[in-house]
Amino acid sequence: MRTRRVLPRMQHADLGWRLVLLVSCLPWMPLAASGQSPDVLTLNQKADGYRGIWYMNQPSNDEYVYKYSGGLGTYCAKHKPFAIYAPQVKKTFFCYGGTTKDSQRQLLHMVSYFDHQTQTVPRPTILLDKKTDDAHDNPVISIDDLGHIWIFSTSHGTSRPSYIHRSRRPFEVDEFDLVEATRDADGERKAIDNFSYMQVWHQTGIGFQAFFTKYGFPAKRTLCYMRSPDGVHWSSWQRLAAIDEGHYQVSGLGVHKAGTMFNYHPQGKGLNWRTNLYYMETSDQGESWQAVHGQELSLPLNQIRNSALVHDYQAEGLNVYLKDLRFDSLDHPLLLFITSPGYESGPKNNPRTWKLARWDGRQWSISDITTSDNNYDMGELWLLSENDWRVIAPTEVGPQPFNPGGEIAGWKSIDQGRSWQPWKQLTQHSSRNHTYVRRVLNAHPDFVAIWADGHGRQPSDSRLYFADIDGNVYVLPPQMSSERAEPELYSPIPQS
Repeated sequence: MRTRRVLPRMQHADLGWRLVLLVSCLPWMPLAASGQSPDVLTLNQKADGYRGIWYMNQPSNDEYVYKYSGGLGTYCAKHKPFAIYAPQVKKTFFCYGGTTKDSQRQLLHMVSYFDHQTQTVPRPTILLDKKTDDAHDNPVISIDDLGHIWIFSTSHGTSRPSYIHRSRRPFEVDEFDLVEATRDADGERKAIDNFSYMQVWHQTGIGFQAFFTKYGFPAKRTLCYMRSPDGVHWSSWQRLAAIDEGHYQVSGLGVHKAGTMFNYHPQGKGLNWRTNLYYMETSDQGESWQAVHGQELSLPLNQIRNSALVHDYQAEGLNVYLKDLRFDSLDHPLLLFITSPGYESGPKNNPRTWKLARWDGRQWSISDITTSDNNYDMGELWLLSENDWRVIAPTEVGPQPFNPGGEIAGWKSIDQGRSWQPWKQLTQHSSRNHTYVRRVLNAHPDFVAIWADGHGRQPSDSRLYFADIDGNVYVLPPQMSSERAEPELYSPIPQS
C-alpha cells in the first residue's frame, strides 16, 4: 500500500501555530515525491495477534543478567500516553511496541483499540517497522479534535529518525499517513525528524503540547517543549532544563496548566545516576514558566539549586525514578516516583520506596506508599474521586525477583495521598514478570490500565494485558484466527 504524507501549508508568520487549522483539509503527496527515504515503511498491515517486544539494557554480569529487561511493550516511563478512551465511538485506542511472529525483539509499532460495545478487539495494525530492537523507540498516541489518531514514533538519541503519523480517517486505525511536521527555527520552518522520550498531550480547541528530550542540546539530555494547533506546524523548541549532564522528565496536563517533573544527572557520574526532584509548570502553553509557588523561571534551568527544586535527594544519597504526574481537583500537582540508593538490580539497593509528592497550595508534602524490588518497576496514579486515589503497579514479588516488574497490585488512599493501604492484588502465580502498567487517558471503567509481561532474565514471549476499574484483568489474544476476538479473562494458575 502506497504511503501518503501530510505536507505543511504556507501561513502568515504572525499567526503561525496559533491558528487551529483543519488538518483534514491539508494536501497529500505520495511518499516517493516527498523525499522520504524508501526504506522507511508505513506498513498499514494487520497482525494476527497481540505480541509485545522483549528488550534488555546493559548486561550486569550477575544473577540478574541485565540492569533492566523484560516485556517492555509499554516502556518507558518517559513515554506518554499509550492509551486514550474516545467516548464519541466508545473505543479505547492504544499503541505499543510489538514484534513479529518469528522474533521476540524486532520492534514494530502497533496500534489498535478495544470496542466497549462489542467487548472485542480487531487484529492490531502494524504501522511502522522502526528498524531496531530498542524499546526506547516505542510509540505514543494522541487524538485530535476531529478524531484522527496520531502516533508519535520516538527515537533513542540521534542514531535513528523519528516519525509522526495520522490516521487517514477519524477514529479508525487501519490506515495512517506520514506527517511532514515542521517547527519554527528563527523564522524558518525546519523538519521535525528526531525527538526522544516523547510525551504529547492534546486539548480541545488548543491543540498539542509536547515534552521531549533533545540529545546534546546543550546537555547530554536536554528537556524541551513545543506546541502545535494541528500536529503539522509546531512552535520553536523551548529548552526547559540543562543541568550538568541532563535529565529525565515526566509531564502531565491539568485543567488550566501543563507541568513537568524531572531529575538530573550529576556531572561526571554517568547517566545511571539521577537524583533530586524538580517541578515546573505553564498556564499559557509555554509563553511563560513558573515554579509551583508562582515564581517566574528563566530557561533553561542550569543550576542544581533553583526555584523548581521540590526535594534535595542528592543530599540523602538517593536516586530518583519518575513514574507519573497528575493534578488534583484544585489543579495542584501530584508527583509519583521511586527513590533508591543505587541503580544496580538486587537487594543491596533496597529499599525502593514509592513516594507521592503533593502540593497543597502552600508547601510540598511527601508520603510513602509502599516498596518494591526494582527501580524500573512502573505504575501510575489514578484519581477516581476526591477520596479515592489509587496506584496500580508491579509492587509484589514476581517470578524473577529483583528484575523489573513482578505481580500487579493496587494501593488506595482515602485521604488524598497522606496514607496508603493495599487495595487488591491483580495478578499472582505468574511465570513472567508483569511490567510497565500504564494509565488510560479519560478512561472508561472497562479499560483503565494496560501493560505487558516478559521474563526478567532471558528473551521470552510477551503478552499484553488490560484491567478494568474493579481490578479484573484480561489478556489480549496473542494469536487470532478471525478479524475480531474477545479478550480472555485472566485466570492465575496456582503453583504446586
